[in-house]
Amino acid sequence: MRTIVVTAAVIEENDRFLVTRRQRGVHLEGYWEFPGGKCEAGEDHAACLARELREELAVEARVGEELLATTHAYADREIEIHFIRCDIAGDPAPQLGQDMRWIARADLAQFAFPPADVDVIRLLTNKR
Repeated sequence: MRTIVVTAAVIEENDRFLVTRRQRGVHLEGYWEFPGGKCEAGEDHAACLARELREELAVEARVGEELLATTHAYADREIEIHFIRCDIAGDPAPQLGQDMRWIARADLAQFAFPPADVDVIRLLTNKR
C-alpha cells in the first residue's frame, strides 16, 4: 500500500476554523476538511501548504507550528497527514468550486470529517 504525505492548514480566527468540503468524484467526497493537499516530490511541509492554499483559496499563508501528525490506512492508501497552524493574508476564495465555511470550535464535532482527522478534531475541541 502506498503512503501519501499530506498537509492540512489549521486556520483559526475568532474561535472559528476555516474548512472546505471535498468535491464530488474525489477520494472521500463530501467530507469537510482543513484545506491543504499532497506534497510533491522533494517539497517540504511548509512549501506544500503555502502552495496548496494559493491554489485552492487564493491566499498567502504564514505557516506556523505543526499541531499533530498522524497516519491513517484507508482501503486503497495510507495517508500521513500533518496538521499545521497557519495565518492567511487576504480573504479566502475557493478556486476549485469547493464549499468553504468558518466553523465555530464548539461545532467542529458536528461536521463529517475524514477518519484521519479524528485526533485533530478531538485536540481542537478539548482545547478549552
